[in-house]
Amino acid sequence: MEIQMTIPFFRKAGRTALLASAMAMLASTAGAQQSAPAAPALDTGNTAWVLVSTALVLMMTIPGLALFYGGMVRKKNVLATVMQSFAVCCLATVLWFVAGYSLAFSDGGGMNAYVGGLSKAFFAGITTSTLWAPGVANIPEFVFAVFQMTFAVITPALIAGAFAERMKFSALLLFTGLWLLVVYAPIAHWVWGGGFLGSAGVLDFAGGTVVHINAGVAGLVCALVLGKREGYGSVNMAPYNLVYAVIGASLLWVGWFGFNAGSELAADGLAGAAMVNTQVAAAAAGLAWMAVEWIVAKKPSVLGIISGAVAGLVAVTPAAGFVNPTGAFGIGIAAGIVCYLSAVKLKHTFGYDDSLDAFGVHGVGGIIGALLTGLFADKTINSLGANASVATQFYGIVFTVAWTALATAAILYAVKATVGLRPSRQEEIEGLDITQHGEVVQ
Repeated sequence: MEIQMTIPFFRKAGRTALLASAMAMLASTAGAQQSAPAAPALDTGNTAWVLVSTALVLMMTIPGLALFYGGMVRKKNVLATVMQSFAVCCLATVLWFVAGYSLAFSDGGGMNAYVGGLSKAFFAGITTSTLWAPGVANIPEFVFAVFQMTFAVITPALIAGAFAERMKFSALLLFTGLWLLVVYAPIAHWVWGGGFLGSAGVLDFAGGTVVHINAGVAGLVCALVLGKREGYGSVNMAPYNLVYAVIGASLLWVGWFGFNAGSELAADGLAGAAMVNTQVAAAAAGLAWMAVEWIVAKKPSVLGIISGAVAGLVAVTPAAGFVNPTGAFGIGIAAGIVCYLSAVKLKHTFGYDDSLDAFGVHGVGGIIGALLTGLFADKTINSLGANASVATQFYGIVFTVAWTALATAAILYAVKATVGLRPSRQEEIEGLDITQHGEVVQ
C-alpha cells in the first residue's frame, strides 16, 4: 500500500501529528499483510518421523518377512523363499515409481472413484518443495510416496506365504507385476486415494483392508489355483529353522510401529496411541494363540506364539488410530483365538494348502480387525470414529474380497497360459533352491 501525502498536509501538520499518521498507516498495511494466509511450511518433526517409519516398514519385508517365511519352509526351499521377498521388493519398488503410485494417489478424473490416473507416473510433477497434505501433515510428497512404496512392497510379498515351495520364479515375477498394478493400486485408491470406499466411511488406518485382507485373499486364491505341494499330508514339512522365523517375526513386530504409528504421518498424540495399540494387540494375540494351542495340542509352541503375535499386529492395523488400548486388547485376543482356529482347523477341514498361513493369519486377521474397528472405534481417540459402524466396515470387506479374488484368479490363469505356474514334479521334489536358482543352503 503506497502512502501518499500532499504539500498542504506537510505545511499544516506538526512533526508529531505527521509521525502518528504515518505510523497508523503502516500498521494498517502490516495488518492487511498478516491477515493473508501464509503458505504451508514443511514440518520437520513430521517429516523425520515418516522418514524413520519408512525405513521400519521396509525392514518388515527385508529382512523381516524374508526370515519369517524362510525359517518356516523346508531346507531345500529356504533360498528360494527369501529370494521371493527380496525380488518382490525390487520389482514392486520400480513398478510403484513407474505407475503404481500414480494409479493409487493421483486424480483419476471421471474414474476417480475407482482408480487414479497417470499424471504422477515416474513421480512426474513432484519436486523437493512439493508437500503432501499441506496444512495438515506438511511432509514432502517424495517422503509420502516412498512411505507408501514400502506398503506396496510388503503386500505382494505376503502373498508368497500361501504358495511357498511350489511356484516358478518366473511366474512369481509376472504375477507380482500384474497384481500390483491391477489389484493393489486400485484398492489403495479406493480406501486412501479418494476412491469410493474411503468416501463411504470405510476406516482403515494403516492397511487392514488394503494390505492384509487383500494379500490374504489373494494368497487363498493362489493356494487353490496352484493346488497342494507334492507330498502334502504324507511328507514331513516341518520348518527348517524356527530361530530364523523368530528373528523374522521380531523384526516384523518392531517394523510394525512404522507401519501403524507412521500412518498418522505426524509426530503427535495419535501416533503415540497407534504405537501403544500395536504393542498391546500383538502381545495379547501372542498369549491368546499360545493359550488355545496349549489347551488343544497340550504344548505351547514357538511357531504358535510368533504366529499369534503377527495375527495381533495384522488385526490391529486397521484399528490402530481409531481405538483405545482396551479396544486393541480385545482385538488382539480375538485375533489370537480365531486365527489359530483358521490356520490349524479351517485349513485342514477344507483341505487347501496355505503353506505359511497367509490367508489364515493375514486374510482372517485383517477381516477381524476391520470389523472390530467398526465396533471399538473411539471418537475421543480419533474424531473419524464417531460415525464408525460394523456395517460400513463389512461393506468395504465385501468389495475388497470380491475384486481381489476375481482379479487374482484371472491373473493366475493368464500367467499359467504364458510361462506356467509350477515347476515340474521332479523339480519341486528336488527343491526350488537348486532347480530355480542353482544354489543350496549348506
